[in-house]
Amino acid sequence: MQDIMMLVQDPAAWVALVTLVVMEVVLGIDNLIFISILTNKLPPEHREKARKVGIGLALIMRLALLGTVAWIVKLTAPVFELFGHGFSWKDMILIAGGLFLLWKATKEIHHNVDPTDHNEDFIANSATTTFGSAIVQILILDLVFSVDSIITAVGMTPHLPIMVIAVLAAVTVMLVAATPLANFIEKNPTIVMLALAFLMMIGTTLIAEGMGFHVPKGYVYAAMAFSALVEVLNMFARNARKRKKSGSH
Repeated sequence: MQDIMMLVQDPAAWVALVTLVVMEVVLGIDNLIFISILTNKLPPEHREKARKVGIGLALIMRLALLGTVAWIVKLTAPVFELFGHGFSWKDMILIAGGLFLLWKATKEIHHNVDPTDHNEDFIANSATTTFGSAIVQILILDLVFSVDSIITAVGMTPHLPIMVIAVLAAVTVMLVAATPLANFIEKNPTIVMLALAFLMMIGTTLIAEGMGFHVPKGYVYAAMAFSALVEVLNMFARNARKRKKSGSH
């Protein structure tokens, strides 16, 4: 309790908290896009429940990982060396997560481009299987992002309470934004392809990071923001054409 009171009175702790919350929320965007696309494949009555259960379990997993933060930090130690680069458990987790994202995004793009090819649909027809599959996949990807964000957080602050508050704030934002974002993506088909392209870019970035090539996150999110802005302008242009066409009739 005394340690917490000292943190409350420490301006540096507040700066670290705000910075960490912003970082966790920004990193959560990647996860949220994946969750939105994945849960939109479910029957409408299961979608919101899947988002809440998936994000809720992800929160429990992140808090559990924070409890083992000393062990997670050790994941950065090289396990073996290949082509002059020492690969740690963190690197292997990032590479696996990146490959997983690339596979999912590629399958989804193929399904959107050729929806008649039912053999390539990676989600089963059974609602129960689909719901369980969605939850498992949300947790798999969240594990990848959690390990990365926790190691980053440790580099920013040594105080566990600050990390816990940042994680709680980020997950709260995800819970609030999940359904509106998923509905927006579903109503705008071109947004789906853009979001899938984002996932492919994020997957490629994770693989590059795991291979030892540092990709500044600012460049990635700047590219995503620019692409999103262009798509918003396209949406305004399409709506303007529709209004003009309906007005001419």
